[in-house]
Amino acid sequence: MDSFDLLWGGLSVAVTPENLMYAAIGVLLGTFVGVLPGIGPAMAVALLLPVTYGLEATSSFIMFAGIYYGGMYGGSTTSILLNTPGESASVMTALEGNKMAKRGRAAQALATAAIGSFIAGTIGTLLVAFFAPALASVAVDIGAPSYFAIMVLALVMTATVIGASVIRGLVALFVGLTIGLVGLDLNTGQPRLSFGVAQLNDRLDIVVVAVGIFALGEALWVAAHLRRTPLQVVPVGRPWMGRADVRRSVGPWLRGTAYGFPFGAIPAGGAEIPTFLSYVTEKRLARGKGGEEFGEGAIEGVAGPEAANNASAAGMFVPMLALGIPVTATASVMLAALQGYGITPGPQLMTEQSDLVWTLLASLLIGNFLLLVLNLPLAPMWAKLLRIPRPQLYAGILFFACLGAYATNLDPFDVGLLLVFGLLGLAMRRFGLPVLPLILGVILGPLMETKLREALTISDGDASALVSEPLAVVVYVVIALALLARVLRRRPAAPTHPEETDRRDEELVNR
Repeated sequence: MDSFDLLWGGLSVAVTPENLMYAAIGVLLGTFVGVLPGIGPAMAVALLLPVTYGLEATSSFIMFAGIYYGGMYGGSTTSILLNTPGESASVMTALEGNKMAKRGRAAQALATAAIGSFIAGTIGTLLVAFFAPALASVAVDIGAPSYFAIMVLALVMTATVIGASVIRGLVALFVGLTIGLVGLDLNTGQPRLSFGVAQLNDRLDIVVVAVGIFALGEALWVAAHLRRTPLQVVPVGRPWMGRADVRRSVGPWLRGTAYGFPFGAIPAGGAEIPTFLSYVTEKRLARGKGGEEFGEGAIEGVAGPEAANNASAAGMFVPMLALGIPVTATASVMLAALQGYGITPGPQLMTEQSDLVWTLLASLLIGNFLLLVLNLPLAPMWAKLLRIPRPQLYAGILFFACLGAYATNLDPFDVGLLLVFGLLGLAMRRFGLPVLPLILGVILGPLMETKLREALTISDGDASALVSEPLAVVVYVVIALALLARVLRRRPAAPTHPEETDRRDEELVNR
């Protein structure tokens, strides 16, 4: 009850006409900047950080909350409409959301993303407010072996489920893990796969990789086929979700929230793993019901990952406020902003500056609500971006993609890298390789290496340390069962006729 009173007090401070105005401005600015291809919430917050200078701490944090949630929704918008994730956590949204847009259901995809973001963000913020101390203590107890096991689970599940061929999924995953090795070795400091290029000594920015594979690869693929297929305007469709859409989205919203918040609350967790796991879960559940819409624009594939993304975004405030540990790039920017106001996050923050903390949490609720109120009616307007003729549309995508790549490090070399990954994305589309395992390998490869070496260093090189924690053992058992189920499901029944044998052999070769 004490936490409820403190949260209510924070709401009373935040809900003033002036602060509501700052929240609305933050939501609109965050959405407008976040909707640019290649600019995710972290970059949106960083770019708009100077806008909050001169404001008092309370007003500044309320505007931060609006920019934060607006930037996240803007990244989802580009994923759905343009197949261009603004951040790595929006990769999953692009898979089904863009297919929905091409089927004339762009507005429905945007609507389920907005509503799912609101539900997950509200539940996540309330969980932060009431359970932050306990969740922080649990997160500290999770060791490197369990982190490594969870990442292996995400890799195995995604590589074997995405796409029509397991082999192609594994090939794409291997390419992504190889790209993730680029940079200095964590222990020896020796450059790996840099080929003598100084700019490659640092790890590749995931924004450049994701935008190149998705945005540039998609644009080149469309340009290669413009003369073969007639130029058609994609219909926008109805601007609101029907009852069937809502019924299909409720379960994914709740399951995505359950996935996202714990991962956000874990230091070094992030939103990538829960969004991937949410997508895999919804795809498996749909397959169990006989649904074949996944891969063609299933609304569950948008609702679940979006909820997981926003629940994780709310959960990241647990380690940031209670431990002073930023688990995402956006959290790092917001932590720098807090320190700019003389606030040092840590175990004593909740007691020493409780008024400011509870006002910040209340502002997250307000920003999340205003995001829904302002952006849900604007869904048809965003969807009308698809009415732009494809040559002009993709020319704009290329411009903003190059701008976003350059803005990451202010280095023209990143624009060249963008072109390289764009050609790689074009080649993957040409040969039917799924792009998601590659992106997942780039994101999780360095994290897996860090946790693996950390676990082996603590155990003095003893490999048994990887199964030294109960959670790690449970995860490995889940991996083994999932692989076994996959093998048993794909094993063909013994044919009774030679023609049947020839047909099955031909199908296997085609796979």
